[in-house]
This record gives sequence, C-alpha cells and structure tokens, in this order.
Amino acid sequence: MDTLHLVHVKLLASDLLTLTPRHTSPASFVRCGRTVARAEVVGVVVSRDRREKFLRFLVDDGTGCVPCVLWLNHQYLNANSSSDSDPTGEMASKMSEVVRLGTLLRVRGRIVMYHGTIQIAARDVVLEEDPNVEVLHWLQCVHMAKECYDLPLPSA
Repeated sequence: MDTLHLVHVKLLASDLLTLTPRHTSPASFVRCGRTVARAEVVGVVVSRDRREKFLRFLVDDGTGCVPCVLWLNHQYLNANSSSDSDPTGEMASKMSEVVRLGTLLRVRGRIVMYHGTIQIAARDVVLEEDPNVEVLHWLQCVHMAKECYDLPLPSA
C-alpha cells in the first residue's frame, strides 16, 4: 500500500495543477501512478476574496497560481455543539488575517476538485518571514520528486 496519500506532499503549482483526479471518496489524485490527497505549497498571495463562510485566495510560486480556500464557517459545521466557543473557527479566523496580498505563505491542506479546478482546502496557513523559504521549497520539491514522488511503487 502506498503511504504517500497520508502526507502533505511538497509540490510546485505546475505539478499540483496537472494531477490526475481519481473518482474516489474521499477525493484523491494521481501523480506518476501514486495516490496523492494532501499538498503543501509556498508562494506569494496574489488574490484574496473573503466571504462570510470562506476565504478564497491564490498563491503564486513562480510556476503557476494555486487556488486555495480556507473555510471560516466551522461554527455552522459544529451547530450541534453546546459550547459557545469554537476553537476551530477561531483558528481559521486568525489564519485568514495572515492572508494578505503580497505576503509569502506556506499552505497545507487537502487537494480537492471544485467546478473542474484543482484547489487546496487549507488546513494550515503560515506566514513565512524569510524570502529564502520559497527557494528552499522549490529545491525540496525537486529533490522529493527525484527521490520519492516519481519513483514507482515498491513491490510487496
């Protein structure tokens, strides 16, 4: 069994946006015959659209723009909860404040298909203060592709 689908795969936008969708539940995608369900990208925010229930933004890493969505409506999802506080919603709200035009972000989350377009449903959004992080991410993506992601599945 391939365990690559259990981790956040470091990908460049050009690789992420060319994944082949698999019609499974939950959604998964294929890269070189291997199943991928989660991804990590690093890039600059070039678009931001905040609504009541979500924040949609684009992250540009130099190879393309990755559409991302950060759900803010966890209070709706946890409507049956008797507690007045919603730590998940509060965390999402704090993460949304970090997403500003021109900021360098690391985004991790599930890869999903929405209206025929691949996007990341963000779980973590982290502000990166060191601009070298983007170049390091590129190098890690190339290294991981050569050493892991693009290799055939190990035989059982």
